[in-house]
Amino acid sequence: MSGTTAEPGGKDASGTAAGPGGKDASDPAAGPGGRDASDLAAGPGGRGTPPEAAGAGGHAPKQALWPLYAAGFTTAFGAHGIAANLGGFAEDAVTSLLVLGGLLALYDGAEVVLKPIFGTLADRVGAKPVLLGGLIAFALASALYAIADSPGWLWAARLGQGAAASAFSPSASALVARLTPATGHGRAFGGYGFYKSIGYTLGPLLGGVLAWIGGLRLLFVVLAVLAAVVACWAALAVPATPPLPKARQTLLDLARRLADRSFLAPTAALAAATAALSVGVGFLPVSGAATGLGTVATGAAVSVLAATAAFVQPWTGRALDAGRLTARTGMIAGLAVTAAGLLCATLPGLIGVLAAAVLIGAGTGLITPLGFAALAAATPRERLGQTMGSAELGRELGDAGGPLLVAGVATVAGLPYGFAVLALLLAVAPVVAVATRPRRVSP
Repeated sequence: MSGTTAEPGGKDASGTAAGPGGKDASDPAAGPGGRDASDLAAGPGGRGTPPEAAGAGGHAPKQALWPLYAAGFTTAFGAHGIAANLGGFAEDAVTSLLVLGGLLALYDGAEVVLKPIFGTLADRVGAKPVLLGGLIAFALASALYAIADSPGWLWAARLGQGAAASAFSPSASALVARLTPATGHGRAFGGYGFYKSIGYTLGPLLGGVLAWIGGLRLLFVVLAVLAAVVACWAALAVPATPPLPKARQTLLDLARRLADRSFLAPTAALAAATAALSVGVGFLPVSGAATGLGTVATGAAVSVLAATAAFVQPWTGRALDAGRLTARTGMIAGLAVTAAGLLCATLPGLIGVLAAAVLIGAGTGLITPLGFAALAAATPRERLGQTMGSAELGRELGDAGGPLLVAGVATVAGLPYGFAVLALLLAVAPVVAVATRPRRVSP
């Protein structure tokens, strides 16, 4: 029983109401008809309608979700806006490709290390304080370089931005889950993914315009102001979500929970989608250039990929909430579509590049909201921060591992073979994991 004691009303010490047959309300199999976490179709009175989200019809308060969407946009815009313009507008700091690689790795490296830590902290002290602290720290780190404008402070600012994003990114996704009923997770995460994708899309373009007008300092000023505004907005609009009572968790309990299929399957799918997206953005222009396409055509293909991923996510979320799609079926379809897109990338010419962009964008747009919604459904509400932080770690590993795999294979056998190897992995390993019905273990 993990040392928990029963409270009046059939609740255990973790605050989770006991359902029929002795199942607690966080059990992914407790929905009508024995649905599991991948169905996410619990009806009225079913699991996952938190008191913070109680409103007319049980819908999440939209005014509370918008700042969270803005936080997702901020981390994506900051990551890609700076990364895409370091080489062209920081000549004094970027003295070699090795230095450029180090500056790019700082942000992602901080996220890989710190996201699980800040996710766990959000469960301990509440997600809102960690969200606000991360946004304020992001604003301060951005202002640091805007004021100092020296190569050494650029390194410090980039590291600070990555550490700050590690705090507010998993906190934002945990709040999206906590403030939304289970029957609205698809729409909520679809919206979150949409605005994050818009940040990834606009970052290089708008960041380049700002850097062209006022140098890299102006871009950092805009990021500082953006993060500060979002922090103030979230402080006013996002309701307080105090930490929930939870049973004591040992390292063995944590390892057992993170090794369960209900966590591994969605996280593997999310990592695969992020790997394919990163490979598409980075290598489709290389593939197009090798067949004689110009920078305009290859740039347009990348924009098509990002836009497709952005606009597919809200549709996917609505389909999930309406019961037209289950998380497991949607993720399997998304992995298959993404794998087909990677295979199209092996074809020469504009048709192959554009087909790859559309299919990779559509596949990743299917997987992303479904993966997060499945994680939210299978996770006790008192552990949402920890789960989202750990899942974000999986995505970061996919973001780094996908390009490394393709580049390694391409070095030995050519870029088409790199695309094909990643397509094979997406079509086999994650599909097997997702196709296995998840089984949740007690925290």
